[in-house]
Amino acid sequence: MKDFIIKRFAQTLLVLVFVSMFAFSIIYFSPGDPLYLYTSPAVSSYKMTEEQLNDMREALGLNGNVVERYASWAGKTLKGDWGLSISNHQPVKKQILDKLPNTIGLMGAALLLSILVSIPLGLLAGYYKNQWVDNIISGISYLGISLPAFWFGIMLIIVFSLHLGWLPSAGMRTIGINSTVDVIRHGVLPVIVLSVNNTAVFVRYIRSNTIEQKEEEYVMTAISKGVPKLRVLRGHVLKNCLLPIITMVGMNFGTLITGSFIVESVFGWPGLGTLCLDAINSRDYTMIMGITMLACIVLLVGNFLADLLYGFADPRIKQGREK
Repeated sequence: MKDFIIKRFAQTLLVLVFVSMFAFSIIYFSPGDPLYLYTSPAVSSYKMTEEQLNDMREALGLNGNVVERYASWAGKTLKGDWGLSISNHQPVKKQILDKLPNTIGLMGAALLLSILVSIPLGLLAGYYKNQWVDNIISGISYLGISLPAFWFGIMLIIVFSLHLGWLPSAGMRTIGINSTVDVIRHGVLPVIVLSVNNTAVFVRYIRSNTIEQKEEEYVMTAISKGVPKLRVLRGHVLKNCLLPIITMVGMNFGTLITGSFIVESVFGWPGLGTLCLDAINSRDYTMIMGITMLACIVLLVGNFLADLLYGFADPRIKQGREK
């Protein structure tokens, strides 16, 4: 197991290097000047001199060829210096870390809700295959997969905020109110929107695996002995459906950072989504790179943890690794 962890960790670092090179190349070769805000008369009324522009390029690490710029950026990033924002000259790392808890809280709640709802629904749909329970759950899951997040969010705002007045429509806090309950009320609608698609996808995976496990001899034996259905699902089928659940959760770790861009814009949630969209609109390359690499790191960490959990969820995998 120790050798596997070391090998998997080395693979994760290698993937991180390649992803950083690929992401940096996309930003480097994209059209437009990063200092467009300071060189275009249509955007800025203040005309900077060529010397000032060169000094700014030097400070932001925009001089040199692609190899020199990548080496400079990667070296500073490893030291914890993520550079300065081109649009506001503030440290990129500080701005990201200020917004990060808001996005992780929102996406974490949505992911947790998806897991809690999808597991029982997927088990029921798979156990009662092609019966009315399965048809209803499958129909709802197909609908959830098809719903556009921005449209669904707008519909929820119209119904629950404008017409019923039950929940706030935008923002994270009410002005003058600083309480956890107020934050939760603001997060209810975006969490629902973010969890719908994941829940629908999770249900389909769990249903498929439940159908496979139901046809195994150990499950048929338990049913023939008169073991209650709930105990069969919880004690036999669920344990062997953990692997796809772990896989899906690991793959969705990256969405903790990037999965709420559209939803944050719809609900005015002050997280990384709105920060990244503002950076894209202003061609703030240093900010875009910082958020991109953070999302990559979180996704790789999620997959790494999922690999480690496989051995605990299924002893056969652990034995195979040791051999």
